[in-house]
Amino acid sequence: MDTLLETEFGFRNPEIKRLNGYDNINYIVKNNLTKYIFKTYTYNKELLAVLEAESDALLYLHTKNENQFPKPIPFINGDFIKVIDVDGETIICRMLSFLEGQFLGDVVSSEKLFDSIGVFLAEMNIKLQEFDSYILRARQWEWDIQYVHLNKKYLDDIDDCNDKNIVQYFFKQFEENVTPILPALRKQVIHNDGNEWNILIKNEEVSGIIDFGDLAHSHVINELAIAITYACYDKENPLEWASIILKSYHNVLPLEEVEIKVLYYLIAARLCTSVCNSAHSRKINPDNTYATVSEKSAWNMLYKWIRISPIRAENTFREAIGFPSLDSLSVFEEIKKRQEYLSPILSLSYDEPIFMDRSAFQYMYDAYGNTFLDAYNNIPHVGHSHPKVVEAGQRQMAQLNTNTRYLYDLLPTYAEKLLSKFPKSLNKVFFVNSGSAASDLALRMAYAHTQHKNIMIMEHGYHGNTQMAIDISDYKFNNPKGQGQKEYILKTQIPDIYRGKYTSDNAGELYAKEAIEQIESLQGSIAAFITEPIVGCGGQVPLAKGYLKEIYPVIRKQGGICISDEVQTGFGRLGDHFWGFEAQDVVPDMVIVGKPIANGHPMGAVITTTEIAESFGKGVEFFSSFGGNPVSCAIGLSVLEVIEEEKLQEQARIVGTYYKSLLAELQQKYDCIGDVRGSGLFLGIEIIKSKNRKTDRALAHHIKNELRNKFILVSTDGPDDSVIKTKPPLCFTKENAKEVVDALDEVLEEYYSIN
Repeated sequence: MDTLLETEFGFRNPEIKRLNGYDNINYIVKNNLTKYIFKTYTYNKELLAVLEAESDALLYLHTKNENQFPKPIPFINGDFIKVIDVDGETIICRMLSFLEGQFLGDVVSSEKLFDSIGVFLAEMNIKLQEFDSYILRARQWEWDIQYVHLNKKYLDDIDDCNDKNIVQYFFKQFEENVTPILPALRKQVIHNDGNEWNILIKNEEVSGIIDFGDLAHSHVINELAIAITYACYDKENPLEWASIILKSYHNVLPLEEVEIKVLYYLIAARLCTSVCNSAHSRKINPDNTYATVSEKSAWNMLYKWIRISPIRAENTFREAIGFPSLDSLSVFEEIKKRQEYLSPILSLSYDEPIFMDRSAFQYMYDAYGNTFLDAYNNIPHVGHSHPKVVEAGQRQMAQLNTNTRYLYDLLPTYAEKLLSKFPKSLNKVFFVNSGSAASDLALRMAYAHTQHKNIMIMEHGYHGNTQMAIDISDYKFNNPKGQGQKEYILKTQIPDIYRGKYTSDNAGELYAKEAIEQIESLQGSIAAFITEPIVGCGGQVPLAKGYLKEIYPVIRKQGGICISDEVQTGFGRLGDHFWGFEAQDVVPDMVIVGKPIANGHPMGAVITTTEIAESFGKGVEFFSSFGGNPVSCAIGLSVLEVIEEEKLQEQARIVGTYYKSLLAELQQKYDCIGDVRGSGLFLGIEIIKSKNRKTDRALAHHIKNELRNKFILVSTDGPDDSVIKTKPPLCFTKENAKEVVDALDEVLEEYYSIN
């Protein structure tokens, strides 16, 4: 190198220091008192063309007498780029002037500094407006946000499944929210890499910018998105800091409304590009720490970003530059509009209902920019808008959707996968389109198989909204407005070891003994006994240990069948068990599933034995227009795959145990918490009047609504609606659990300070 520097530039005995680089090798060269940057690259024909375009851009900027950008230094022949051979390897090399200044990453952030960033970027973009290059127009690579999809090839290099999910989610959001708008966005040549190690600072102002290697003919707004990403990704409140840059940029180079509309997603896309490339670099070159220097901050901001509503982000950006906020109907107007077409019998949650707009994993966003932590909705079992589930549905919907009268691979494939989760005796499945339909079908099958009429049910049980399902749901028919108990229904007492008559270790046997006495006194045989392993509408009440083990043989002795309703408790939610019946050490004759089976897509199923299926098969043909269709099967299959890949049953066990322990600690602090019960991420907190242990519905509702005001979603249930129930998506974390319990502590502390 010394010979080259002397021959080409006249440098004699210069000081040379090697620098870290992403995919090339750079050097600081000091000749006398002047510094330069000597850059080398492994030869590539396309790269050579890009470097020539970069030199043209820098020379263009210097025609405006600028010293804020590196200046190409010519070789002896006047060229700015030279191709040489070094030890048999072809190398591209070039020399640039050295710019003095501190890196943005090394200085303390301030409003003045961030204001300067916006002004500098805008002025640079204005200077580049007249510069064009067909080479840069043709360049397509992963570091240009418009081509963010090219980073998908690195997804498998991300080890943590939760990390990978969030990246996939934002890839999907880009496709949905940005790609259709790209043609409407302004384009020109931009620097495309205003990160904290490229922006130079002097006296709390930007003095220059280096490394034009990422130059791209891209959307103007991407310049801002990139700079905001790196300037703000270590900040606790990134939106506030972003707004400073945005405002000052807009004052120099006015932004368009459509650009602000997509900025939230562009920032997310840049973060995803960064973490994808860091993961890939670690895989192929683990010693290159430069390539992963920003990784931790990028992940931190990505997780902050998922908690920020896109509407809140856009409105914050709009406010910063003087645009009016997005308009949404008020909650009152939305309720009025809803009731114009729908019956008010469709109830709404909370004293102040929530106007929801979208959701992601364990978060939901309302129409006004608020983000809610969802500690309640168990139907999006693996998380709201889970990218794998969404992709499965979209892909299959675009390929084939029909009914079970045609042959298609997904039906037996999914059936086999689902049945593999059950004991071997449960080997036949019937698909329907809801848990309610599954309950209805289960009764039809029970009648067909047993030729009996009587149905034994559980006190406070709920099994669906069809007429047959309501007939077996004490929660519905025993309501003051309900239809009352039918003569063929035998209701047995809920084996509740907290509030019931038996609370000892053998409570299950004692409750079962009374139920058996009811069975034996009944005139006529029982067709089926149906119950949930944890009675949700009863207040998240687990059946007393050993209860089903005593009951099931008696039912079967009469020729009846035993049905476990796993609509809420199944698919690993309970942590220790994949199905609730396993906690009772029994195997039912039939299982009904729904809700989480397809993560919110309408689907249900009845799983039973060959013998029962054959009995049902002797009757009229069974057909469900939507049950088992290819789209439902694809989504259902993806849910099972996600549960396995992300170890969500284990997640439910670990997080649920921690969650329950925090609630138990809170129970020691507040006498109003009478009981904490349930398993995994299916928990109930019974609220009582501490002096007499009576239920306290008013306080339970106060807690629910106050948590809602703190942007946390829970609900109430139980015979007196006095049980706080929490059953979040299985991606719920320990941090989420602590957030809920800390908020609950605040609500109760404030309540008792007033009362």
